[in-house]
Amino acid sequence: MVSEDLLALLVCPMDQKTSLRREGESLVCTRCATRFAIKDDIPNMLIEEAALPAGCHSLADLPCVKAGDAKLDVP
Repeated sequence: MVSEDLLALLVCPMDQKTSLRREGESLVCTRCATRFAIKDDIPNMLIEEAALPAGCHSLADLPCVKAGDAKLDVP
């Protein structure tokens, strides 16, 4: 289980400042709702492996990217 101390330190890797909340076996960005899986108690914070929120078809559609807050190196 991801400890509360670790969760307090983690932020969304998209904009590197938005907090995350735990929902089941995922960490969810409180801004864009991108989901990062937790496997064997280790959060997978790789942007290219994240689950996009409903209605979002690419990283470019995320609010943080549209606002210019996220710096992506992913095509």
